[in-house]
Parts: sequence; structure tokens; C-alpha cells
Amino acid sequence: AQNPTLKCVNFRGNVQTRLRKLDDGVVDATLLAIAGLKRMSMDDCATSVLEWDEMLPAVAQGAIGIQCRSDDERAIKYIDALNHSPTKSCVDCERAFLEALDGNCKTPIAGQARIVDGKIEFRGLIAMPDGSLKFETTSEGAIEDAVKIGHEAGEKLKADAGDKFFDMMVEMSPQQVLGQITK
Repeated sequence: AQNPTLKCVNFRGNVQTRLRKLDDGVVDATLLAIAGLKRMSMDDCATSVLEWDEMLPAVAQGAIGIQCRSDDERAIKYIDALNHSPTKSCVDCERAFLEALDGNCKTPIAGQARIVDGKIEFRGLIAMPDGSLKFETTSEGAIEDAVKIGHEAGEKLKADAGDKFFDMMVEMSPQQVLGQITK
């Protein structure tokens, strides 16, 4: 973990409720999406914006996906007009990473791709729920190889971490994980 002194807790409520809990001292900090704060003209509430090298988000975080029937030509035409190819390439890379790791919403897997100077750059991370053990990877390549880059990054982390890591990550609480890693 970046800061092992922090205690993360479930924190429910809309933005205003979360900010009120912060003001009331219920918590010392909260993490909110800057895009959401900007949409609500509340970006002045942000005290810091996390950058690429500080914290990786969950895969495809912030991307909007639209699905339709494969034979619905009219809907496909409208959806294609909304597509942002660079974002789709990044999300395809990230999702290939997640798929290679058999990830789900309960596994601490983070990954982000971005396009820099005509190439796709990817960073990925897997961690124990308590942050005691983590594995990271970076890769880059041609944008048209986005899926391959993400898949290979996932396979690399799977090999680096080993099966025991994934079994413990999914099945154990953070307290149990700590005891097993040290054995």
C-alpha cells in the first residue's frame, strides 16, 4: 500500500453526504472523481488530484460502454458516431489484462492504458486486499496491439504471482492473508 497508516472503510452516500462526513470529522479523507466534481461545479472541493504514477484505477474506470444487438444497423450507426477510438483502444487493453487474470469486482486488480506519442502505454497491478503484497507491470507498443499488450501483461503478472497468490487473494480476508503469506 502507498500509505499503510491509512485505514480504508466503506463510505456511502452522495458527494454532498461524503463531504459533510469529512467536515464533521467522521473520516479524515475521501476519494472522489474529479470529473464528477467538475460536472457539479464542485471541483474547488478537491484538495489534490491523483496522477498516473500515484494510483491506478480499476480497469476501464471512467469509460462508458454502450451495447446493442449485433444486427441493429441503425443503433450501430449512432453508437459508432459516439465512439472515441483512442479511448476504446485503451479500454480494450485494460479489459484484456483483466480477462487474462480472471478478475472480478472482488479482486484487487488495477490497470490503466493511455496513448502517448502514438503508442499505447499500460500499467497494471494486482495486490492482496490489505496491500501487503503486490505485483506490478508496465508495457507499451503499437495501438493496434492494445489487446495483445493487455493480455500479455495479465499473463506476466499471473506467472509472477503464482496460483497460491490468487487463491489467497480471492478466498481470504486481509487478516487471514497476512498469516498465510508469512508461512
